[in-house]
Amino acid sequence: MNDDSQRPDREAEAQPEAGDSVSGAGQAAEAQDAQAAASDAGPIDEDIDAVRARADENWDKYLRAMAELENVRKRASRDAEKARRFALESFARELLNVRDSLEMGLAAAADTADDDPLKQGCKATLKLLSATMEQFGIEEVDPHGEPFDPQQHEAMTMQPSNEAEPGTVLTVYQKGYALNGRLLRPARVVVAQAPVEAGAGE
Repeated sequence: MNDDSQRPDREAEAQPEAGDSVSGAGQAAEAQDAQAAASDAGPIDEDIDAVRARADENWDKYLRAMAELENVRKRASRDAEKARRFALESFARELLNVRDSLEMGLAAAADTADDDPLKQGCKATLKLLSATMEQFGIEEVDPHGEPFDPQQHEAMTMQPSNEAEPGTVLTVYQKGYALNGRLLRPARVVVAQAPVEAGAGE
């Protein structure tokens, strides 16, 4: 009788309470939801990474395009400046012949009187031409007495000299000219060399 009276209590202890079963089911559901959310988050993270990669790639392309555009702008500006400065190059070379002719005419008329109208007219014309050439950046290259520079001068011959230093310009046959620093025509010169000592050739 004592055993029968104790059996219901044991059965009651063995059976889980209704609240416990509901709580376990809830936890299982939450675990499933968390797993489903984690599985859904994977593709989203991958999409975000892909979008970021594309954004970085597009930003890099943008920077490269801007740099290239700036380079093109600078090149165009340099080309325009060069064209502006040297557009008169061909015309300036032709003017050199006119100036040479005027200078040779005045040299030929050196023995005539200074008040000669023709001589005065040539002087005035040469002065006006020289001022105009300087205004447009045409500079005279007259290297008399200066060291010979093969970049600016053309040596016609060499001549021994006791007065000039060897390697210097002794005589200028024809003056040179430059346009904004660029050589139009080299100066044609005679270059001094050391004098030959007597008996050196024997």
